[in-house]
Amino acid sequence: MIVLLGPPGVGKGTQGQRWAEENGWRYAATGDLLREAVQKQTPLGIQAKTYIEKGLLVPDEVMHGIVEEVLQSADRPLLLDGYPRTLAQAQVLDEMTQRLGWKVKAAVLLTLNDDEIVERLSSRRICPNCQAIYNLKSKPPRNDEICDECGTKLIQRDDDKPEVIRKRLSVYREQTAPVLDYYRAKRILKEVCSSGTTEEVYQRLKKVNVG
Repeated sequence: MIVLLGPPGVGKGTQGQRWAEENGWRYAATGDLLREAVQKQTPLGIQAKTYIEKGLLVPDEVMHGIVEEVLQSADRPLLLDGYPRTLAQAQVLDEMTQRLGWKVKAAVLLTLNDDEIVERLSSRRICPNCQAIYNLKSKPPRNDEICDECGTKLIQRDDDKPEVIRKRLSVYREQTAPVLDYYRAKRILKEVCSSGTTEEVYQRLKKVNVG
């Protein structure tokens, strides 16, 4: 199992899905699973909604439940995106993986400066109907803010607004730094610069030795 780390906006989803697909791994993004739970108003989603809208990290007990379900159902190597985000989560993940017969072989960190992250995320638009993702700068729709796939008007998620992004980055730096130290001490932390084109970043990522 590999964990994919990095602040919001560095391209973990884009890069992680391609990396997993090309290697035959299962890609599991906890952010997507959480947003789906919020949309469907499941018990987990209702708990998570207030935190996500304010740009705060979702409570550990919610994340633990989601990740344990993924570990129990996965039938091939796993690329986990969006977890762990705190030292406590990293320690619980180690306990879960040992109990369920998994092992974290590498923690891959995508890095990017905050100004680039804010520019990337505040340009992002989502189709509320088919979930297609666009970026007004790097991947714009053919018609202004209308989904190419289904014709629905695109929306900007609340957590993609600049003021919320800055708050999310501040929370990320404060709470996730100990996770990086934890994996660095285990000598399994790998860093990849995510500045440049999507293809340039992917070429760097695929060269990482994940054991």
